[in-house]
Amino acid sequence: MLTRIRAPEEAPTEVGAELGSVSLRGVCKTFPAPHRCAAPVTALDDVSLEARAGQIVAVVGPSGCGKTTLLELVCGLIEADAGAVDAAPAALMAQRDLLLPWQSAVDNAALALRVAGLARDAARRQASVLLRDFGLEGFERARPHELSGGMRQRVAFARTLLSGRTVLCLDEPFAALDALTRQEMQDWLAGALAVQPRTVMLVTHDVEEAIVLADRVAVLSPRPARVVATLDVDVPRPRRRTDPRLVALRERALQELRA
Repeated sequence: MLTRIRAPEEAPTEVGAELGSVSLRGVCKTFPAPHRCAAPVTALDDVSLEARAGQIVAVVGPSGCGKTTLLELVCGLIEADAGAVDAAPAALMAQRDLLLPWQSAVDNAALALRVAGLARDAARRQASVLLRDFGLEGFERARPHELSGGMRQRVAFARTLLSGRTVLCLDEPFAALDALTRQEMQDWLAGALAVQPRTVMLVTHDVEEAIVLADRVAVLSPRPARVVATLDVDVPRPRRRTDPRLVALRERALQELRA
């Protein structure tokens, strides 16, 4: 089982006043043909989506429909061909934890601080506090190969938080974990965001994960992706997966995906 999260020493207090938002309006994105005999690939077609300050918005859709492209647009890694993307500075957490194998957990978590110019000792102190809050006290000096999959993801999440961005783009962060660990990490993430609020765009193939974690779920069509349904998850936290309201929302989302 995962260690219970302790409240961090410096958690935001006024979510709406401190956190950024995300707005996509009529966004289209087409990529060049991957080879001479192929046609250009349209990933997104007239996609409009919004995440207000402090909200968690989950995006679900078929494999290859353009979900990762959407996150890259929000993070400013690529530009839209048409439409408007208005987002506060955002940090991307990819599917793989991308921890540096030769660095300790604390140095991996502190990487964003070091890139920003903070001295090593100061960066380690900040990262150590967050790792402790995330239940990793005693593992600060461990190398990635000495950590479980769930622990590695917690280090990666700490690194993402320490980037200082108030918008987080999470690209299937738990897809590589086994079913039990994935559920534990979903519960862990809900707790982490309760004490370290952020505006979150979460891409996932797991409809239940989306319903359990998000305030709103956007369902995308097959490529080229369009938003075919938006479901508001008006269920208080903490949430139980067996809650009839969540079960009903999950079935609605699955119906939209099958349509």
